[in-house]
Amino acid sequence: MKIIRTVSGMQNIARAAHKNGKTIGLVPTMGALHAGHLSLVNRARKENDVVIVSIFVNPKQFGPNEDYLRYPRPLKKDSAACRKAGVDFIFNPSVKEMYPEGFLTWVKVEKLSDFFCGKHRPGHFRGVTTVVAKLFNITQPDRAYFGEKDFQQLTIVKKMASDLNFPVKIVPCPTLREKDGLAMSSRNSYLKPEERKAAKNIHLSLAGAKRKVKKKKTKSIEELLAELEKNLQSTPGLVNQYINIIKPKTLEEQKHHIQLPARIIYAGHLGKTRLIDNIEIK
Repeated sequence: MKIIRTVSGMQNIARAAHKNGKTIGLVPTMGALHAGHLSLVNRARKENDVVIVSIFVNPKQFGPNEDYLRYPRPLKKDSAACRKAGVDFIFNPSVKEMYPEGFLTWVKVEKLSDFFCGKHRPGHFRGVTTVVAKLFNITQPDRAYFGEKDFQQLTIVKKMASDLNFPVKIVPCPTLREKDGLAMSSRNSYLKPEERKAAKNIHLSLAGAKRKVKKKKTKSIEELLAELEKNLQSTPGLVNQYINIIKPKTLEEQKHHIQLPARIIYAGHLGKTRLIDNIEIK
């Protein structure tokens, strides 16, 4: 396994791989890898000849009061995990390498970037789609792997890849969870012990709402969301940001009566840590 730090070096490797008839799988990350990330790597390893993991804490997707400076960067630990998982290359550029002086170009998916997380984190998705577009051009993947935990991000990236004709297949991968149901996230490390115990209630509440829908024990979306919000508000220290039931393909909010397939999406703060989750209802 090699760590590549320059754009030109990574592009040369990607071009050589394609010239030799090899397929490339990309797993874009900001590092601080956990089992969820490694599940994407394992999927990529099964489906491609060459696996690239990008590790880049992208400043363009953080707001001015967010956690860019304290975001964990355990490169040595991440490298060991990638080596064990059979990764061929880690692309780990500097900020200056990705955004040289005079950088002015942005990629934004209109409408889909303006609500839910986009509303609460202005400019976030513009930063995400810009860096992902750059990573696609740099690593030239045949397939790119994204977790479903960031469901709005996944939908936006799929739309961008389609609209801009990137020759890459976006592969959605299921959310991996801790034993108590909490969605795995690099930011979980911020949680204090008492907050970590309380955090499990997010998934438990979403799963309970899903069961009600499946068993047809709820009459309306309004009723379901009101009960969900009540359950979540009972969690010590948790402040809800949004809870919505959406159409998975368009992210459009569902009104009144639930139409399947659907997703319940959630974001909130537990102490100083922002947590997101979602659950699919088929």
